[in-house]
Amino acid sequence: MGRPMIRIVIADDQRLLRDGLQTMINLSDDMEVVGLAENGRKALELVEELRPDLVLMDIQMPEMDGIECTRLIRANFPDTQVLILTTYPEDDYIIDALAGGAGGFLLKDLPGDKIISAIRDMISGTLLMPTEISARLAARLAAGPRAAPPSSSLPPDKDPGLTERERTIIELMAEGRSNREIAARLFISEGTVRNYISIIYSKIGVNDRLKAVSLLQEWLSPKN
Repeated sequence: MGRPMIRIVIADDQRLLRDGLQTMINLSDDMEVVGLAENGRKALELVEELRPDLVLMDIQMPEMDGIECTRLIRANFPDTQVLILTTYPEDDYIIDALAGGAGGFLLKDLPGDKIISAIRDMISGTLLMPTEISARLAARLAAGPRAAPPSSSLPPDKDPGLTERERTIIELMAEGRSNREIAARLFISEGTVRNYISIIYSKIGVNDRLKAVSLLQEWLSPKN
C-alpha cells in the first residue's frame, strides 16, 4: 500500500519558483500541490479553504510576509505544517519563524530530491534545520536574549490575558522543558505546544524563548 497523499500549498512571490516546485512535487506519487500563492495573504486564504498538510513558505513576500503568515496559520490551523524556503539564513528570521510555529527551514538552492525528502520528514514529525542555520541559531541562543525595545516589556500590573493552559506551558518552559517534554507532560502534540508558545509570544510582545521566560517568571511570581 502506498504512502498517504501529502497535500501542499506553495507560497512564493516568484512565479518561476512556484511553477518549478509544483512540477517537481507533482512528479512524486505521494504528493500533490493543491494551491499556489504569490503572497502571504493569499496563502492564508488557501489554507483556510483547502486545509493542506503543509505549506512551503517564502519569507519575503508582498502584502503579508512569510513570518506573519506562518504565525497566523499555526495559530488558526495547527494541523497544517509550515516549511520555510529561504535564501536568507539570518538568525532573526530563524527566531521569528520558529516562534511563529515553523517546523523547519530549507535553503532554496537545495536539489529537488532533498526538498522532496524534507517534505516527507516534516510530515513524519522531524524538525528540519540545515547545518548552516542550526549553527547560527545555536550561536544566537548561546549569546542569550538581546535587549528588547521598551514596547516589548510587560509592566508588572499588566495582565497579558494568559489562559490556564498557557500559564502551565510557561511554567514548564521555565523549568527548562523542551517542546517534546511539554507535549508528553500535557498529552498534546509538539505542534500544539509550538502553537501555544507562538500565541504566548504574541501576547507579551517578544519572539525569544529566554526573554519570554524571564519576563513571565517575574510577572507570574506571587506578589507580596
